[in-house]
This record gives sequence, C-alpha cells and structure tokens, in this order.
Amino acid sequence: MNHSQLPIKKLLLNCDMGESLGQWSMGMDEQVMPLVDMANIACGFHASDPVTMTRTVLLAKHSKTQIGAHPSYPDLIGFGRRSMQCSPLEIISMVQYQIGALDGICRAHDARVEYVKPHGALYNDMMRDADILRAVLEAITSYDSNLPLMVLASTDNRKTESIAAEFGIKLLFEAYADRAYENNGQLRPRTQEGAVYHSEQQILEQALLLATEGIVISRNGQRLKLDADTLCVHGDNAEAVKAVRHIRNSFNKLYRS
Repeated sequence: MNHSQLPIKKLLLNCDMGESLGQWSMGMDEQVMPLVDMANIACGFHASDPVTMTRTVLLAKHSKTQIGAHPSYPDLIGFGRRSMQCSPLEIISMVQYQIGALDGICRAHDARVEYVKPHGALYNDMMRDADILRAVLEAITSYDSNLPLMVLASTDNRKTESIAAEFGIKLLFEAYADRAYENNGQLRPRTQEGAVYHSEQQILEQALLLATEGIVISRNGQRLKLDADTLCVHGDNAEAVKAVRHIRNSFNKLYRS
C-alpha cells in the first residue's frame, strides 16, 4: 500500500477513557492520554466514579487533550452495551445529567467539556434510530449548543447531518482503526466473530488507509469511502497501547509531509 500521498484530512485520534470504577481498574489511561487528541470520559452510567472522572480530567488537562463527555444508558453491569427501552425524556435527562456531572468536575479544575460522544448501545441505537438521535441532540442543544456530537461516519453522512441541522449542532464523524466494517458501512456487531481486530499490523493499515485515502476495506473486500474527522482507537491493554503509539507516530510523519 502506498501511503506517500498527502492525507486528505488530518484525523484526530480519540479514545474512551476513565472507565475504571472504584477498586476495579480498566484501561491504561496514563500511557494512552499523551498519544491521543480527544478523551471520551465515562460519566458514571456504564463505568467510572467521581474520583476516576477527576483523575482522568486532570490527565487530559496535563496532556492538553480535548475532553469529551461519554454518556451511556444506566448499565454498569453490562458496561453500557445493552440497549434499553427509554423514552425521549429519559434519554434527554440521562444525557444531560452525565454531561453536567463531567462538566462540573471540569469547571472545578479549570477545564471544560468540548464535545459529546455517546457510549456503546446508546451510540449504536442513536445511529439506527432517528428518534433516539433527536433525543440526544435535544439534550445537547438545551445544555450547550456549542458542543459537537461525535457520530459514526458512513458512506453517506447527509442523513445524519440533516437531522443535526434541525438542532444547530455540529457533528464530528468518526471511523474505527480496530473494528471490522460491513459492506453497508456499518460496524460489524461485537457479538459476531471478527468484529474487533487484534493484529497490530491490521489496525495500523486500516488507520493509514483512512488517513491517506478516506477509505476502509469491508470484510468482503469492498472499498468504502468514509468522510471522517476523527479515528477511534483503544488502549485497554499493552498491545493496544503499542498499536496506538504506532498510529500516532505514523500520523505525525504523514502530517509533517
């Protein structure tokens, strides 16, 4: 693969952070934080607690990493990966509650929430159900209409853009370095085999292809065009951190050229 051409767009790296809970440790935030541009910080509903949130905010502030609220369904047992039947008012309220919790900690430490990225099942449900997306957008616009919403980049972003335009909310489209894509541009469900890549080389190749050509190869070999602003990476084990470091180094070289 030839990566010598100039990148079509500078992709920012984002990573889920602050997902420890009490004595239970999750992720390698201290190692990953300096390598990424955006930290999606859990707000207590799928993971995290006030002390973990505070520590993660301070890590992000020290690394000059953007802070994003990472709200989810109230599902600590299922790590926010199970869909829940919630009314629009319930979704609006729970998203505002979680943004507000993180925002309060940020304010106490002279930092600020800069965007919102829903987690897990709420994120997936938002992308497939326009009513849930509208509830999330309503939560954001009535809290702070300057906060962008991070959503999944697809082969056609126009439908999501048109709904966000109803609320005057800016969107940040994201792609994934370590997830398999179906032919329709959607992520392969985690419940299916091969949904998550573990090969460092495969992850790096997908990241570079997205950075240089805005392309991802589906599981069946189709070249899918994705117009993304940010690339999601994960740092929950030593091998994942190593992959993120290689992506960071490769992107630094690309953007210097």
